[in-house]
Amino acid sequence: MHQPENPLKRTFNEMNSDPSNMDLEYHDQTAAASNNFNPRKYQLEIFKVAMKRNTIAVLDTGTGKTLIAVMLIKAIAQASKFACPDKLLIFLAPTVHLVHQQYEVIKIHTNFEVGEYYGAKGIDEWTLKNWEKEINDHEVLVMTPQILLDALRKAFLSINMICLLIIDECHHASGNHPYAKIMKEFYHKSNFKPKIFGMTASPVVRKGVSSSRDCEGQLSELESILDSLIYTIEDRTEVEVHVPSAEQSCRFYDQTRFCILNLKAKMDDALSKFDASLLTLQNSMQISYKDVDDKFKALRRRLLNDYAKIWHCLDDLGLICAYEAVKACLENVPNANEDCDTYRRSILQCKLFLEEVLSIIQESLPVGDEIFLHCGFDYLEAVELGYISPKLHELIQIFLSFRGSKVLSLIFVERIITANVIQRFVKKVSALGHFTVSYLTGSNTSVDALAPKVQKETLESFRSGKVNLLFATDVVEEGIHVPNCSCVIRFDLPKTVRSYIQSRGRARQNNSQFIVMLERGNVKQRDQLFDIIRSEHLIDSAPNTTVNPDARFLKPCTLEETNAYVVEATGASVTADSSVSVLNRYCEKLPRDKFYTPKPSFDYVNSGGSVECNITFPPNSALQTIVGHASKNSHLAKQLACLDACKKLHEMGALDDHLLPSMEVPSDNNLSVKSKETSAGPGTTKRKELHGTTPLRALVGSWKDDIDGALFHAYKFYFSCNIVSQIYSSFVLLIESKLDDDVGDIEVDLYLVAKMVKATVSSCGQVRLDAEQMIKAKCFQEFFFNGLFGRLFCGSKSSSTLRQFLLQNETESLWNQSYMYLLLPIEHDPLKIKWDAINGCTSVVEYLKKNPLLSVKHCNDAEVNLLPSTNGSSETKFEGSVIHFANNSFDIDNLKNMVVMAVHTGKIYSIVQVVSNSSAENRFDGTTDAAPSNFTTFREYFNKKYRIMLMYPGQPLLLLKQSHKPHNLLVDFNDEDACGKAPEAKKPRMHVHMPPELLIHVNVGIDVLKAFYLLPSLMYRLESLMLASQLREEIGFRSSDFHIASSLILEALTTLKCCESFSMERLELLGDSVLKYAVSCHLYLNYPKKHEGQLSALRSYAVCNATLYKLGTDRKVQEYIRDSAFDPRRWVAPGQRSLRPVPCNCGVDSLEVPLDPKFQSEIPPGVVGKCCDLGHRWMGSKTISDCVEALIGAYYISGGLVAALHMMKWLGIDVELDSSLVVSATNSASTRSYTPKDDEIDALESKIGYKFCVKFFLQEAITHATNQEVYCYQRLEFLGDSVLDLLITQHFYQSHGHIDPGELTDLRSASVNNENFAQVAVRRNLYEHLQHCSTLLLSQITEYVKSFPEPLDDTSSAPSKRGPKALGDLVESIAGAILMDTRLDLDEVWRIFKPLLSPIATPEKLELAPLRELNELCDSLGYFIKEKCTNRGEMVHAELRLQLDDVLLVGEGTERTRKLAKGKAACHLLKELENNKISGGVSKRRKLDPLGDLSFMELDINVLSQTIDEDMSETTIHKKQTGVEIISGSLSDNCSKEAGSPNVDIPIIGSINMKKGGPRTALSQLCKTMLWPKPTFETDEQKSRTPMEIDEGDKKRSAFNSFVSKITLHIPGFGSIKCTGDPRADKKSSFDSAAVILLKKLQQQGKLIIDDSK
Repeated sequence: MHQPENPLKRTFNEMNSDPSNMDLEYHDQTAAASNNFNPRKYQLEIFKVAMKRNTIAVLDTGTGKTLIAVMLIKAIAQASKFACPDKLLIFLAPTVHLVHQQYEVIKIHTNFEVGEYYGAKGIDEWTLKNWEKEINDHEVLVMTPQILLDALRKAFLSINMICLLIIDECHHASGNHPYAKIMKEFYHKSNFKPKIFGMTASPVVRKGVSSSRDCEGQLSELESILDSLIYTIEDRTEVEVHVPSAEQSCRFYDQTRFCILNLKAKMDDALSKFDASLLTLQNSMQISYKDVDDKFKALRRRLLNDYAKIWHCLDDLGLICAYEAVKACLENVPNANEDCDTYRRSILQCKLFLEEVLSIIQESLPVGDEIFLHCGFDYLEAVELGYISPKLHELIQIFLSFRGSKVLSLIFVERIITANVIQRFVKKVSALGHFTVSYLTGSNTSVDALAPKVQKETLESFRSGKVNLLFATDVVEEGIHVPNCSCVIRFDLPKTVRSYIQSRGRARQNNSQFIVMLERGNVKQRDQLFDIIRSEHLIDSAPNTTVNPDARFLKPCTLEETNAYVVEATGASVTADSSVSVLNRYCEKLPRDKFYTPKPSFDYVNSGGSVECNITFPPNSALQTIVGHASKNSHLAKQLACLDACKKLHEMGALDDHLLPSMEVPSDNNLSVKSKETSAGPGTTKRKELHGTTPLRALVGSWKDDIDGALFHAYKFYFSCNIVSQIYSSFVLLIESKLDDDVGDIEVDLYLVAKMVKATVSSCGQVRLDAEQMIKAKCFQEFFFNGLFGRLFCGSKSSSTLRQFLLQNETESLWNQSYMYLLLPIEHDPLKIKWDAINGCTSVVEYLKKNPLLSVKHCNDAEVNLLPSTNGSSETKFEGSVIHFANNSFDIDNLKNMVVMAVHTGKIYSIVQVVSNSSAENRFDGTTDAAPSNFTTFREYFNKKYRIMLMYPGQPLLLLKQSHKPHNLLVDFNDEDACGKAPEAKKPRMHVHMPPELLIHVNVGIDVLKAFYLLPSLMYRLESLMLASQLREEIGFRSSDFHIASSLILEALTTLKCCESFSMERLELLGDSVLKYAVSCHLYLNYPKKHEGQLSALRSYAVCNATLYKLGTDRKVQEYIRDSAFDPRRWVAPGQRSLRPVPCNCGVDSLEVPLDPKFQSEIPPGVVGKCCDLGHRWMGSKTISDCVEALIGAYYISGGLVAALHMMKWLGIDVELDSSLVVSATNSASTRSYTPKDDEIDALESKIGYKFCVKFFLQEAITHATNQEVYCYQRLEFLGDSVLDLLITQHFYQSHGHIDPGELTDLRSASVNNENFAQVAVRRNLYEHLQHCSTLLLSQITEYVKSFPEPLDDTSSAPSKRGPKALGDLVESIAGAILMDTRLDLDEVWRIFKPLLSPIATPEKLELAPLRELNELCDSLGYFIKEKCTNRGEMVHAELRLQLDDVLLVGEGTERTRKLAKGKAACHLLKELENNKISGGVSKRRKLDPLGDLSFMELDINVLSQTIDEDMSETTIHKKQTGVEIISGSLSDNCSKEAGSPNVDIPIIGSINMKKGGPRTALSQLCKTMLWPKPTFETDEQKSRTPMEIDEGDKKRSAFNSFVSKITLHIPGFGSIKCTGDPRADKKSSFDSAAVILLKKLQQQGKLIIDDSK
């Protein structure tokens, strides 16, 4: 990860070779770029010393210590580049502010890759992989010391990996500070130590030093811990000359004169009263648990803290500031919306107390003095009246002494409330109105603390000069650099010498001031300041800070023997003092809910002067109790007990080898493979992949060259039409392999226009064909399949190639051994091949081979005639009843329905009738040609176009029915709900006129010809079943009482895109539940010690799409999937040459496509689902995962759980449910001890209707984690969730086989959810038996039960509130308990639970969520919704706008969450729609429309759920997917506004993208923005016998078909606009043409501006 080079950076060589180029003012980037500072002598001196040995540089603030560190970083990096290239350079800073500041400095001044690390970045959740990536990507790591300490303890980093460790503000390295722990726990114990460079301005961390000896001791201790010698500069002349030094002074203020005793008494009375009211409220609770007791204690502490803050401000700052303090406390009153009623009233009492204090302060002021509590008061008068303390008055005087508003002053205070209140007060003083004021705190847990983001913004504002006066606590004492700070004021005295030195160092500007405020006559303050100044003098004069380091030696660091546990595998360690945090972190990761926070409890036992700590863990912990060792005090006892617990948890596997809570998701590198071009992972909808298609083994034939004939398995095709008069010839399929019974004996419905044909396939034994019969059969198949669905003649006049009969020579190339079968017509009864028809076809082929026309080039001018019996003369007059064909003559009365072939085109026709009073001399009309004809007569047409001289031009013309391309007859397009598709074009019937002598009679019946059109669809279905049967054989599960139909496997392999009457969706839904159940049972039984969170993580991994994708691809399931509708135009029979070849350009030579990232993309190069000639096709990655689930569902339906488990095992999911494990779990539960309440179990059993064999299962199922038992219901809930999911899904699958998958999903979603189960718990009175110890949970259950309408029965409507999750969990855990007690008997569980769950949802009574219902309704009607959500305090206000044809409907809702608010607004809109007589009737399977198909399906733009800003007129929306930019702007002066709509904006769009789909997308975006209904399209198809010129420009081409679309757009308040597009070669292009014309018409009418420059 290489960052672009910063122009401000300098290389190490530049920095060291010429010191004059080095900058000193390193913090300010602009200054660093514009000013060149020479490194001063003392900096170079310290740098050289630091290069030789570990050094602590003690320099004043602002002297450039960080610059020395940067020089050191470059030097050490250069030196270790060759010796230790993988070593790290780590810079430690004690605060987040400093980390960010130093990170910026190093990034600017070096060319290294720098990273910054602190807790708010979520580093606590990082794993080894995260750290490895950071180490690989960065060379310098800047972090807080706690981050490094944690990484070292977890063995993510080691001290040996570091070559340089820089410690900023290193004086903190003492006691329990992370600096000291890093050095003692890791540095001093390592054999390979990094170089240390410490930096500080005040090397003493205690309050001060009492003597020179004390000073030396503290400095020596610091040196010993850091293994470094302190170095200071001897000659401070250079520092004093160049580094600004603040002028120090004291400002004195008088003691407070305002008498506050009376006021304090009133406030004390108010406090006592409200404290008593809190106790009364607490005692009024009938049932009280520890959780609410703890909350009351915390609330009382908060009340006292608020009172202390107010009292402090009153005493220290005066009455006005006390008033502001009360207001600040009121702003921070906690929110208790979700707490119990009593606690909410207690919160209200606290608020009332603060309001009463506010009132007391107001009433203490004389009449008229209330003005002092508001802005703009006379502060001098307030001082005289004593409302402002002398201390605060003195501060104001300092501010008034500042000249101009350019001053930057930092005011240090002790308390956050002081900083907040004074900055509020200063804003009220009009005399200080020219200053901008703010305050800054640390990121502690105080309610007054500022958020980290606000802190950072405030500090930046102060640095930039936007804030003049910044009140701050000690958070900015150390290291924070503000170069223009001109004054530092210590409003409250510093407590330590370090604080004094550091705060003084914040004054960085020349002639800056450092002011300390003191109370007159306050000896304590005077002495405190004197001690601090004396300590600083002692530090400066300490003897061991001289410049002679070689004469001194380091005192060895004394390492106390610490208790620790080290993991051998990694080196991760935990000590006694860190064990408590490790244990707390482990408990934090245990499953929790809003009512229960898992944490260990500690009990102390005193015995003989020693203390023993016993730990009780949460019920879902792997470890339940631990008994600690006896220790001298409770603190140590707790630490040692926690250390023992950490050791045991690691040994049990609950803590991993890095001593983190074990992650239960196994790592699998194969699952994380992602394409370089895509961020989408495996198993996702976004990712598209190239896959192959498995070859059909059943159609492999070895008889291609068999000269002795062959033996075939025969399968009869019998066709019966629902219109009895329609007759279709039967056919026989001859193949070498025997088909499975459920493949070779099937019925298939074929749908034609206005009729339906039922095809019956049945086995009829074996048939042998001799060599001659095989030749004829192949000839028959070649002739008809090429004549009807291909071409019998190759070559063309336009290409000047030889016109050649396809079957003229050898035809072996048309046959492929991997795809061989024969389709021959047969008599229906008895079974007999129609050899007369086959022989007649063979004679036609022989005739065509010998016909002289076939040997003539089109470029030759010679004329030919086709009737060899003539002598070249022509008959211009027809007499008699005999019609002469090219190969025979027939009576005129025998021609109807005769099958013929045109010798000049090779097309096959059937004769409709003889056209009386017609001949070839008639005027040529081109029949259906759209273009005017260039020929006068038919005779001239054939002579000039085909060079054919008619011999019998006087014969009557024949009206012929053209052969047509094959259609997909598997889909009933007459059914509106069959499949979504674009508007169907109107297709006229096509007939042609033809002179008889151009026709050859083919001796087959019309019934044979008609049956040929049924064969492609039937064979496609048959081949699909063969594929399913082949997969079934691969899976290989055989059982005497089990058989899975190939049709069911085919259903599992078929996606919705196939537009069949079946798809995998239903089976996928069921398979998902089966898989979830099987995995849940397996995990529950095999891992009795794992808690619900771990089990859920393991289950999520096992059933996630990425896992299923890998399992599916390992078994090559993707090669069996059918992912596109049958395309009969590309269907090719053996012996047929394809008219629509798709050469393979996929970059793969084999049929199978390897799983390689280069074959994965979010935007595939080809059409998804379209196969090339090698069978490669792009499909969604998630489709494979869905197919795996569908296959599991198919096996479950056919053979129950046993079959489904076999299917999972074949896939690689080993989830066998061992009965011995069930027995073991049951036996274990039967031995558990528990103490149930009186008759609790019996009463609950009677309500459930089941008597438990093992009562503990039920006891466990009703025990919530707050009950503080060693068990709870969470594991059973995990099991019961999957049980109910499966049982309910199975019920819907079996009971509602007629509904589509979307509705089935809605039914399951409506029934399998926590809210539905919570309602069951209330309606069946199960909630009364929930064992818990949570007042909040009890309160919420009570409120939820009250929200049910009376009477409480199955027919009552839904409650007005949502139930607590614990109630739904209770029902699920009871289901899990029954499952275990019945030894996994699913039927028994359903018998018990079905009446409990009744009434179960049905399609008729299914209620969708209001927003979902509104979206689907508007989507089906073509309307758009505009939504706008705004936060109003704790509530969210949602507004939904829906523009009907002439009415704008607005729905509004206000709720606690965005989702609920939008739901309420949707309810209002649905009612408005009902009032407008628009409701219901939303189809679950949305039909595709021209705009919807493109904009919402292909481009994945969710119009209905996307928020459209109200201020669209002022914003620009860029759509990368569409290339269209939508801008809304006001009407310009030269555009007229609509009458009655003065505020209507004119939309402006960029230039229209003319690529396919671009115009429709532009129109869709326009309609969405303007809330116009979607336009409608009507399409007409035109056909021609001669090529037509279509399109224009580069897209211009010739075609025989064209499409013209009409578009209608209704604009509310204006009317409808209709346009007709230009002819195009396909429907979607015709939609685009119509859309372009409509957009331009909108522009002409002033409704739109098209800006081509965009």
